[in-house]
Amino acid sequence: MTSDRLKRKILLLIPLLGLFLLLAACATTHDRLLDMDTSQVQLRSIQSRAFDTTDKEKTMRAIIATLQDLGFMLDRADYTLGVVTASKARADSMQMQVYATLRITVTVRPRGEKQLLVRASAEYQRSPVTDAKPYQNFFNSLEKAMFLEAHQVD
Repeated sequence: MTSDRLKRKILLLIPLLGLFLLLAACATTHDRLLDMDTSQVQLRSIQSRAFDTTDKEKTMRAIIATLQDLGFMLDRADYTLGVVTASKARADSMQMQVYATLRITVTVRPRGEKQLLVRASAEYQRSPVTDAKPYQNFFNSLEKAMFLEAHQVD
Protein backbone atom coordinates (compact mmCIF):
# COMPACT_ATOMS: atom_id res chain seq x y z
CA MET A 1 0.00 0.00 0.00
CA THR A 2 2.78 2.43 0.70
CA SER A 3 4.09 2.12 -2.82
CA ASP A 4 0.63 3.06 -4.21
CA ARG A 5 0.49 6.13 -1.95
CA LEU A 6 3.98 7.09 -3.06
CA LYS A 7 3.00 6.74 -6.72
CA ARG A 8 -0.08 8.95 -6.19
CA LYS A 9 1.99 11.62 -4.48
CA ILE A 10 4.54 11.57 -7.29
CA LEU A 11 1.75 11.79 -9.87
CA LEU A 12 0.36 14.83 -8.05
CA LEU A 13 3.78 16.47 -7.74
CA ILE A 14 4.68 16.14 -11.44
CA PRO A 15 1.97 18.57 -12.68
CA LEU A 16 2.79 20.96 -9.82
CA LEU A 17 6.48 20.86 -10.73
CA GLY A 18 5.59 21.52 -14.38
CA LEU A 19 3.42 24.49 -13.38
CA PHE A 20 6.23 25.87 -11.22
CA LEU A 21 8.72 25.59 -14.10
CA LEU A 22 6.27 27.26 -16.46
CA LEU A 23 5.76 30.19 -14.07
CA ALA A 24 9.52 30.54 -13.58
CA ALA A 25 10.04 30.65 -17.36
CA CYS A 26 7.37 33.35 -17.72
CA ALA A 27 9.05 35.48 -15.06
CA THR A 28 12.40 35.21 -16.86
CA THR A 29 10.82 36.14 -20.20
CA HIS A 30 9.07 39.10 -18.58
CA ASP A 31 12.38 40.38 -17.18
CA ARG A 32 14.00 40.09 -20.61
CA LEU A 33 11.15 41.98 -22.22
CA LEU A 34 11.66 44.82 -19.77
CA ASP A 35 15.36 44.92 -20.65
CA MET A 36 14.47 45.10 -24.33
CA ASP A 37 12.11 48.02 -23.69
CA THR A 38 14.95 50.01 -22.14
CA SER A 39 17.25 49.35 -25.08
CA GLN A 40 14.44 50.20 -27.51
CA VAL A 41 13.95 53.57 -25.82
CA GLN A 42 17.69 54.23 -26.08
CA LEU A 43 17.70 53.20 -29.74
CA ARG A 44 14.71 55.43 -30.46
CA SER A 45 16.54 58.41 -28.95
CA ILE A 46 19.52 57.70 -31.24
CA GLN A 47 17.24 57.37 -34.26
CA SER A 48 15.19 60.55 -33.72
CA ARG A 49 15.74 64.30 -34.08
CA ALA A 50 13.35 67.22 -33.72
CA PHE A 51 13.57 70.07 -36.22
CA ASP A 52 12.22 73.57 -35.74
CA THR A 53 10.00 73.60 -38.79
CA THR A 54 6.47 72.65 -39.70
CA ASP A 55 7.10 72.35 -43.44
CA LYS A 56 6.75 68.62 -43.96
CA GLU A 57 7.20 68.78 -47.74
CA LYS A 58 10.53 70.65 -47.55
CA THR A 59 11.72 68.27 -44.85
CA MET A 60 10.80 65.27 -47.00
CA ARG A 61 12.67 66.78 -49.97
CA ALA A 62 15.72 67.36 -47.76
CA ILE A 63 15.56 63.74 -46.52
CA ILE A 64 15.40 62.41 -50.07
CA ALA A 65 18.30 64.63 -51.18
CA THR A 66 20.36 63.59 -48.14
CA LEU A 67 19.78 59.89 -48.76
CA GLN A 68 20.74 60.29 -52.41
CA ASP A 69 23.87 62.24 -51.43
CA LEU A 70 24.79 59.35 -49.10
CA GLY A 71 24.54 56.88 -52.00
CA PHE A 72 21.07 55.44 -51.34
CA MET A 73 18.59 54.53 -54.05
CA LEU A 74 15.07 55.72 -53.31
CA ASP A 75 12.65 52.78 -52.97
CA ARG A 76 9.50 54.62 -51.90
CA ALA A 77 8.37 58.06 -50.77
CA ASP A 78 4.92 58.93 -49.46
CA TYR A 79 4.48 62.63 -48.68
CA THR A 80 1.03 62.08 -47.15
CA LEU A 81 2.27 59.51 -44.63
CA GLY A 82 5.68 61.17 -44.26
CA VAL A 83 7.68 58.02 -45.04
CA VAL A 84 10.79 57.57 -47.17
CA THR A 85 12.43 54.19 -47.75
CA ALA A 86 15.78 53.80 -49.48
CA SER A 87 18.47 51.16 -49.84
CA LYS A 88 22.12 50.83 -50.67
CA ALA A 89 23.64 47.62 -51.97
CA ARG A 90 27.30 46.75 -52.02
CA ALA A 91 28.51 44.39 -54.68
CA ASP A 92 31.65 42.44 -55.35
CA SER A 93 32.89 44.19 -58.50
CA MET A 94 34.73 41.10 -59.73
CA GLN A 95 31.77 38.71 -59.44
CA MET A 96 28.98 41.31 -59.82
CA GLN A 97 27.07 39.86 -56.86
CA VAL A 98 25.33 41.86 -54.15
CA TYR A 99 26.73 40.83 -50.79
CA ALA A 100 25.45 43.47 -48.41
CA THR A 101 22.30 45.57 -48.29
CA LEU A 102 21.63 48.59 -46.10
CA ARG A 103 18.00 49.70 -45.94
CA ILE A 104 16.71 52.81 -44.21
CA THR A 105 13.21 54.05 -43.47
CA VAL A 106 12.75 57.66 -42.42
CA THR A 107 9.48 58.98 -41.01
CA VAL A 108 8.37 62.57 -40.45
CA ARG A 109 5.58 63.54 -38.09
CA PRO A 110 4.50 66.67 -36.24
CA ARG A 111 5.85 67.27 -32.76
CA GLY A 112 3.86 69.95 -31.03
CA GLU A 113 2.89 73.03 -33.03
CA LYS A 114 6.32 74.21 -34.18
CA GLN A 115 8.42 71.11 -34.79
CA LEU A 116 8.69 67.99 -36.88
CA LEU A 117 10.13 64.75 -35.52
CA VAL A 118 12.30 62.81 -37.95
CA ARG A 119 13.08 59.19 -37.15
CA ALA A 120 15.44 57.00 -39.15
CA SER A 121 15.49 53.24 -38.77
CA ALA A 122 18.20 51.26 -40.58
CA GLU A 123 18.74 47.56 -41.25
CA TYR A 124 21.94 45.94 -42.44
CA GLN A 125 21.52 42.44 -43.85
CA ARG A 126 18.01 42.35 -42.30
CA SER A 127 19.35 43.09 -38.80
CA PRO A 128 18.63 46.41 -37.07
CA VAL A 129 21.45 48.93 -36.95
CA THR A 130 21.91 49.87 -33.29
CA ASP A 131 25.22 51.76 -33.52
CA ALA A 132 24.78 55.52 -33.05
CA LYS A 133 27.40 56.60 -35.62
CA PRO A 134 25.40 55.93 -38.84
CA TYR A 135 22.41 57.80 -37.42
CA GLN A 136 24.63 60.73 -36.35
CA ASN A 137 26.09 60.88 -39.87
CA PHE A 138 22.62 60.87 -41.42
CA PHE A 139 21.26 63.57 -39.12
CA ASN A 140 24.36 65.77 -39.52
CA SER A 141 23.95 65.59 -43.30
CA LEU A 142 20.20 66.20 -43.01
CA GLU A 143 20.75 69.28 -40.82
CA LYS A 144 23.12 70.73 -43.43
CA ALA A 145 20.65 69.98 -46.24
CA MET A 146 17.80 71.61 -44.30
CA PHE A 147 19.96 74.65 -43.56
CA LEU A 148 20.83 75.01 -47.24
CA GLU A 149 17.18 74.55 -48.24
CA ALA A 150 16.03 77.12 -45.69
CA HIS A 151 18.53 79.63 -47.05
CA GLN A 152 17.76 78.66 -50.66
CA VAL A 153 21.29 77.60 -51.47
CA ASP A 154 21.61 75.18 -54.39
